[in-house]
Amino acid sequence: MIVTGNAQQQNAGLEERKYLVETMCKIADPVLNALSKNELKRSMPVEAKTTDRSNYTYLEAFARLLSGMAPWLELGADSSSEGKLRMQYIQLARICLDNATNPSSPDFMNFNKGGQPLVDAAFLAQALLRAPKQLWQPLNNQTKQHVINALKSARIIKPGENNWLLFSAMVEAALLKFDGQCDTARILYAIDKHEQWYKGDGAYGDGANFHWDYYNSFVIQPMLIEVLAVLKTADTSAKWNTLYKTVLKRAQRYAAVQERLISPEATYPPVGRSLAYRFGAFQSLSQIALMQQLQGNIKPQQVRSALFNVIKKQIEMPATFSKEGWLQIGLAGHQPGIGEGYISTGSLYLCSEAFLFLGLPATDMLWNGPDADWTSKKIWNGLDVPADHSED
Repeated sequence: MIVTGNAQQQNAGLEERKYLVETMCKIADPVLNALSKNELKRSMPVEAKTTDRSNYTYLEAFARLLSGMAPWLELGADSSSEGKLRMQYIQLARICLDNATNPSSPDFMNFNKGGQPLVDAAFLAQALLRAPKQLWQPLNNQTKQHVINALKSARIIKPGENNWLLFSAMVEAALLKFDGQCDTARILYAIDKHEQWYKGDGAYGDGANFHWDYYNSFVIQPMLIEVLAVLKTADTSAKWNTLYKTVLKRAQRYAAVQERLISPEATYPPVGRSLAYRFGAFQSLSQIALMQQLQGNIKPQQVRSALFNVIKKQIEMPATFSKEGWLQIGLAGHQPGIGEGYISTGSLYLCSEAFLFLGLPATDMLWNGPDADWTSKKIWNGLDVPADHSED
């Protein structure tokens, strides 16, 4: 059968989805395969500038990876080749959850020694909230209790007066959802402070000050939405639903800005700290696409094309992976100088957050129809586009 050019264009999204699923699995395989065998601590390298990161890097890798994969896993198994593949990773993830939280497991992870574990307890909580049907409900009672105990043990860590408040809030939101009780004060304090720190036009300060970096996407916007989603379900008073809508509107504006930051060549400004998280910088855009909440003039197909090209460009840079398949520190390939002192091999798996939109099924309009140019590509090709403006 001859496939016409028009048919190829129509199928572009499904081919891009196939590539993205394969890429996500390539990133995931070393982590999940090793952890499922209780061999992660034995086999995972620890690339870092400081000597203490082995205390934290394993939980970083697992929790951040699972957080990004969770919406795709939540689609569950089906008879398609992708659905069968998904079932394999769902089963792996469940085994890994047990091994990571079981105190008698060789790969039992550090949830409470030092400050870092609070961060990744939150990413693990986020993963569970994003995929409750696949990653929580099927667990046996013993594993559920191990997970609850692990999350509760992170309470000993006091967060700083910045985006870290949301890590405490995310842990408590998961405990409220899955254990029926939580320390509400930690959630309310984090929400209140971020309301105070809102700077306008879709951006929050990281604490009282604004920072030129991608932490609005790495942490702040997604976690605020997800914590408030739990809160407004648990407490149906109108104020939480109203605040949720306000926070979502800000996130929509921030996602629109993110879409415009992607150059015609599918690069973006290397500004701020934690650039070694690579395309995880676009978690917020991917999340808003997943939620089907893109602003009216942004087509799902242009976000699909933009994110696909950003991910492809970075993942195919030489030396992104070690010979054994582990991610290496860098933004465009292996660039150890880009890693701060808190960055190690496990940290890098936050890049998986860009894959959130794979939680939309292949039948969704985002994956169907020809590619659409994203905003910067349109502009620099001389096309007319609507004027940009603040939402405040």
